[in-house]
Amino acid sequence: MDELAAAAGADPVAFRLAHLKDPRARAVIEAVAKKAGWKDGEKGDGTRGRGIGFAKYKNLACYVAVVAEVVVDRATGMVSVPQTWAAVDSGLIINPDGLTSQIEGGIVQSVSWTLKEEVRFDKDGILARDWASYPILTMPEAPKVEIELINRPNERPLGSGEGSQGPAVAAVANAFANATGKRVRDLPLNPARVKSALG
Repeated sequence: MDELAAAAGADPVAFRLAHLKDPRARAVIEAVAKKAGWKDGEKGDGTRGRGIGFAKYKNLACYVAVVAEVVVDRATGMVSVPQTWAAVDSGLIINPDGLTSQIEGGIVQSVSWTLKEEVRFDKDGILARDWASYPILTMPEAPKVEIELINRPNERPLGSGEGSQGPAVAAVANAFANATGKRVRDLPLNPARVKSALG
């Protein structure tokens, strides 16, 4: 559960809805919760959990809410994200396929950032100089992504480039906390960092 939501004794979805007045923000959160089959107060089981993230990109572009499911291998410290769901409102939708692709790509990129990507360096300089030393998510590791598009034909189109990245990272981090009861504040969620957090 999110820390603020937990402190308020509320489910993360209910907490966000209770504190948002913008009907379009509320609509994407409600849509993603429905699409993901979110259950009020759902708890992680120590290895599996789900979390939510939301943002109105740059406070002036698309609205995106993401739910992510994580699985944590406590023995190895490996974290995987088998499934994500997203809802997006970018106003009038001109190209549904393009919008879907933009949101999907942003989520996959964010999962890669959150689980793997890191520029390592030592006193002599950068150690990550190629794809072998700078790991990224592989295709078999990419989550299944389900998208709900909310078309607003009477609204102006809103930018959607990079709109899903922030909410996706937040959803994965919140899902990890939901699964394990531990909050990790540094990324990526690599095995060493995860094992250290889990003690």
